[in-house]
Amino acid sequence: MMNLQKIKQEICDIGDRLYKKGFAAANDGNISYRIGPNQIVCTPTQICKGYMKPDDLCIVDMEGKQTSGKRKATSEIKLHIAIMKERPEVKSVVHCHPPHATAFGIAREPVPSCVLPEVEIFLGDVPIAKYDIPGSQNFADTILPFVHKSNVIILANHGTVSFGDTVEHAYWWTEILDAYCRMLMLARGLGSVNYFSEPEAKALLDLKQKWGYTDPRLDGKNCDICANDSFRESWRAAGVAPKAFQAPSFAKVAGNDKGAAQGLPDQEALIQAITDRVMAAIGKR
Repeated sequence: MMNLQKIKQEICDIGDRLYKKGFAAANDGNISYRIGPNQIVCTPTQICKGYMKPDDLCIVDMEGKQTSGKRKATSEIKLHIAIMKERPEVKSVVHCHPPHATAFGIAREPVPSCVLPEVEIFLGDVPIAKYDIPGSQNFADTILPFVHKSNVIILANHGTVSFGDTVEHAYWWTEILDAYCRMLMLARGLGSVNYFSEPEAKALLDLKQKWGYTDPRLDGKNCDICANDSFRESWRAAGVAPKAFQAPSFAKVAGNDKGAAQGLPDQEALIQAITDRVMAAIGKR
């Protein structure tokens, strides 16, 4: 039998972690847990997630109608419901604004793959949903193309949403993603991001499959496994394009050598480019 008070306390505990991590400033963010076929307990609107009490939480039905609670339910509950309707096995949804992952959504920069083993295993490619007005049904529907392919989604110019079988698991995916995005920014600031070679990337995918995790790259349709191919077709609608990070493209590089795996330019092409510039400069004298 489900202990509703325990679930409410878990939501408050995760809310406290969101606030202390800087993932939910002021009254940002919202959390939910499905407690029955037509019941969801969720955070209220206009409350700091770091100071919630179990009695502050609300209960809504699967259409978003509030059925209990002294406070008004979050205005973004439609996003949670859209995920739960598409993925009935999902029990909990966490939406917040982790700074580093949100920065990728603001820049509309796809998060590169093939850099960190834990991210390859637990996250894989991370989609960016197109922007829409928060709280609307159109906003909730922006995640539909991705909800069956990932457990965490970046919301363009907004934040992230992650989901799982428990409140803590739903939160984990967001914490992993934000830590990863921060590492990418730090590494780029140091000068470069080194990517896995194709055999190294495939070994991690094999391990992921062995452990029972799904990944769009496991279907065999995407031969270029480190080039963010899983969600590339959605980039135009969301205004997404690689700018700061250029992932290696194994399918386009003969030999798949170390330089290619690191995203470095072809040596002959680089020499030719330098030669062309020098000759052009001489010609102008």
